Amino acid sequence: MAEGAAADALAESGGDGASGVSASERGVAPIKAQYRTTKEQFHGFLEAKGQEKLHRETEAADPDGNVLAEPQAKRIRLEDGKTEDGWTEHTAEPREQPQAQKRARGQNKGRPHMKPMHYDKNRLCPSLIQEPAAHCFFGDRCRFLHDVDRYLETKPADLGPCCVLFETNGRCPYGVTCRFASAHLGPKGENLVQEELLARQAGAAPSVRNSLDKALQQQLRKRQVCFQKAEQALRQLSQDPVPAAAAIPEVPVAAGAAEQNNCDTPLDPAGLGAGTPPSSPGWTCGPLTDEDVVRLRPCEKKRLDISGKLYLAPLTTCGNLPFRRICKRFGADVTCGEMAVCTNLLQGQMSEWALLKRHQCEDIFGVQLEGAFPDTMTKCAELLNRTIDVDFVDINVGCPIDLVYKKVAGWLPWFPHLHSEVLSQVAECEGWDLGVCRCTCCGRGPSLLSPQGGGCALMNRTAKFQQIVRGMNQVLDVPLTVKIRTGVQERVSLAHRLLPELRGWGAALVTLHGRSREQRYTRLADWQYIEQCAKAASPMPLFGNGDILSYEDANRAMQTGVSGIMIGRGALLKPWLFTEIKEQRHWDISSSERLDILRDFTHHGLEHWGSDTQGVEKTRRFLLEWLSFLCRYVPVGLLERLPQRINERPPYYLGRDYLETLMASQQAADWIRISEMLLGPVPPNFIFLPKHKANAYK
Repeated sequence: MAEGAAADALAESGGDGASGVSASERGVAPIKAQYRTTKEQFHGFLEAKGQEKLHRETEAADPDGNVLAEPQAKRIRLEDGKTEDGWTEHTAEPREQPQAQKRARGQNKGRPHMKPMHYDKNRLCPSLIQEPAAHCFFGDRCRFLHDVDRYLETKPADLGPCCVLFETNGRCPYGVTCRFASAHLGPKGENLVQEELLARQAGAAPSVRNSLDKALQQQLRKRQVCFQKAEQALRQLSQDPVPAAAAIPEVPVAAGAAEQNNCDTPLDPAGLGAGTPPSSPGWTCGPLTDEDVVRLRPCEKKRLDISGKLYLAPLTTCGNLPFRRICKRFGADVTCGEMAVCTNLLQGQMSEWALLKRHQCEDIFGVQLEGAFPDTMTKCAELLNRTIDVDFVDINVGCPIDLVYKKVAGWLPWFPHLHSEVLSQVAECEGWDLGVCRCTCCGRGPSLLSPQGGGCALMNRTAKFQQIVRGMNQVLDVPLTVKIRTGVQERVSLAHRLLPELRGWGAALVTLHGRSREQRYTRLADWQYIEQCAKAASPMPLFGNGDILSYEDANRAMQTGVSGIMIGRGALLKPWLFTEIKEQRHWDISSSERLDILRDFTHHGLEHWGSDTQGVEKTRRFLLEWLSFLCRYVPVGLLERLPQRINERPPYYLGRDYLETLMASQQAADWIRISEMLLGPVPPNFIFLPKHKANAYK
């Protein structure tokens, strides 16, 4: 994602009116000369066309008399009127920039984050939206509006004449708060219902599964859930001797986790899903079974046979359920939910459980867990095993971000008996920083304070890694898979040594991303090393991952001997990549077809997140995050050489029509313009910055 903002620098170097870059420039996509342009001409074309289009739309109002012009507050603003490139308004001076401008890399950690509910100031009380209207539980203390007429006075204009939820389910649960309410409101403001469609939907299986039950959520928050299988597996693992090669200094598990094992409170079986054995062996219901005593043998487990299939990688933020539905339509065989943190799942956080939801079109679906310690990971695996419907569970051992990799300071207050040992090591260095586990003067990092986190850190914590895999494998009835990188340091590969161990620990499949944590996404993935690891992993299936953007890349990857390929960023740039691989062709997709894909995404988003203001703005936010990747795609008909490579940034070019040019813009303001074509005008004071710095620059 940070392969380089080289196109920006190259374009500016050719600012004399000639074409910005030549086709032979390294790291730049080779676009035909008749389409290449300069940065100034590119933005001038978009601005001129945009003003012309705005003028036409201002003259022609919609049938209801609402003028669909852009709001004055549409322009992206940060603090003090600054735009995202560091400039203020036209009359202001630019902020200070370093002399040698660095390439934008990493995340926009300080970006302003506006929650979708922020744009809905006057929210109607949920008790009035229900049918029939219920009594408000909070009474006079309620902070929402109870006057429907007053709410309608401040409600923004409807975004369109058709409501996706009403047409799909026969009823819109958002009623008068829906941004498409005119499609299903009667003359007296009542919410209309399509009885025939609603009855048909009621008799069918739910389209989305794996929701969190309210009763279970309360038990998780009160730590009243008992994990019998996990406790048994953890006791067995603690008694087994750890091999000498895997024995490294480890930090004990947080003491606070012990409070989760409160088995004194009776457990509600309804909250744990079907098939959950009662907490006491004396109570039985139905035929007597031994499932609480005898666990499945490895040969009796459900097998995961996905060799040769196309696997959509679990993508944080962008790999949401609406996006996965788009990829399934284009031919993805296996899908996986976004990375979920096991501790948040055990606490019953709704936002984390939402990452586990599965659509009915996802026939082979798994969830990915991230954690640093065997007890939390094993308990979370047991919890998911009896509450959700998945085909496999994946362990994230490839996440490179510091938030996951470096988890050290948080556990110190839980272990007072370790303070003296920590302080004795810290006292030797004057510049010790607990936040980064290292001395800022000498760079020393003692073993006790080495990163104890999850993700890539587990590759260096072999003993804990082994206990996590073995413990989760014992409590799961579905196959367990693992996703890893080549290693932590760029020149120290660990995967080829871990793969035989993972096979013995019980992993059913391993996916290897051909980069190290230190490398992140710079340079190309090492497929020669992946080929070496495929031999070391045999007979366990190994999937390869990295830099696949065309069917030629996929064919070369399969020649390395891997069992299949996982596609991540390639699917973000062009979700029709799965169709290209299966049909072995390059698809010169038009801009109107690409806009139809985005329109389908917004429909799926409104169906998933809701059609009220909060749901519309949440859909817009995820659409904009996806557009920050889609803009890097170069249409096939514009390339001098096929195919486009994933490490090649597009130079400035004018497409075959205005929409194709607009979709190639690297500016967030133009992405917002595309979102307004699909979701209507943005709210006043709307703010958006992409998650990754390299995804938006001028």
